[in-house]
Amino acid sequence: MGTGGARRTASLVLATALLGVVAPIGVTPALAADCVTGTQVSGNAWPRTMMAVDSVSQLARGGGVKVAVLSSGVQADNRQFAGRVLAGGDAVDTRGTADTDCRGSGTQVAGVIAAELTNDSPAAGLASWATILPVRVLPDDPSAQETFAEPKVLARAISFAVDKGADVIVVAVPAYQDSDQLRAAVDAAIAKDVPVIAAAGDLGSAQDKNPTPFPASYPDVIAVGAIDETGKIYSKSQHGAYVDLVAPGVAVPTLQADGLVEADGTGLAAGYVGAAAALIRGRYGRMPVANVTRLLAVSASPTVSGDSFGAGVVNPYGAVTGKASAKRERALPALSAAPAARGDADNRRRATAFIGATLAAVAVVAVLMITAAIRRSRRQHWRPAIAPPLPEYDEPVEPGPPVMLLDQPADPARQS
Repeated sequence: MGTGGARRTASLVLATALLGVVAPIGVTPALAADCVTGTQVSGNAWPRTMMAVDSVSQLARGGGVKVAVLSSGVQADNRQFAGRVLAGGDAVDTRGTADTDCRGSGTQVAGVIAAELTNDSPAAGLASWATILPVRVLPDDPSAQETFAEPKVLARAISFAVDKGADVIVVAVPAYQDSDQLRAAVDAAIAKDVPVIAAAGDLGSAQDKNPTPFPASYPDVIAVGAIDETGKIYSKSQHGAYVDLVAPGVAVPTLQADGLVEADGTGLAAGYVGAAAALIRGRYGRMPVANVTRLLAVSASPTVSGDSFGAGVVNPYGAVTGKASAKRERALPALSAAPAARGDADNRRRATAFIGATLAAVAVVAVLMITAAIRRSRRQHWRPAIAPPLPEYDEPVEPGPPVMLLDQPADPARQS
């Protein structure tokens, strides 16, 4: 190989090694024949309405904020990303970039975060000016059976994202084994004021037994479950005391390869919350992770109580227009529990209390009426006294002659 060829080869190797630079549109490798592609969608952009994307975009769009998406990579050449996807890195192979996505799930999550707002697409990113840093934590193979990540891979990915200057980290794929390495990576991100938003996982059904997800179950991580258009929890969304918020995650129109798709999963929900955190970072700048978490929690739209919903549905508009407070977050209203069955003793106490309250009310009304009557009588100079006896009249022993009402009275002159 000549000197010129060696230089070109070295340049290519150097460019591949420099993770975190923008991947030029058109240079991204084409998808393999067996990779997932976009499909026809219904066009029902209900998350755009629920998240008030058009209203929020008038206030903030996440410009200048870098959001790391830990999933299967992101297809950078989708036109709705408009060149805002970086090369990223592969935490599985520990080499190469992550700006392609043969499996498609990472592109879906990135789509709800940063897809450009257009009139001809139902896919709309909540932080449509944010930059995406893709980090691959799943093998780039659509036939692979892995649906969750290894703890050590997630730890590498989080550390990589922090090193590359991510402002927000979205862990769209959970692990189901704890590890000191993963905890240390999360702690390092929190220490640098980088919020970690993690999907609660999609093994919440009875047959899947709802295993504990990591890092979602860590105290300082914002764990996110998924809801549908009606506000009901996604049937596969995992639940537990660790869930902090919920967001759209059923039949969500989003990006995939060079087209669109409707997708389900808590990874999408985590993408929406991550985008809301990006809007906060873009509007208020850097702040402690605890303040970001509090702002998202206190601005959330309340839902029914339970370990599936956390503080409620993420409310990006409320989060962007609100302020973080050092006070403890308010308690959310919950549905009243059904009354417990009462025993005989309880029933007797309730009956006695009811009768006593009724008698007291009657006595009060009687006193008020008597008082009013006395006041009125005094104004009319009335005094109480004994009534005089009725007059007595002598009644004749025999009745008098009958009086004929129609007869003419006798003329006294004629009688004389």
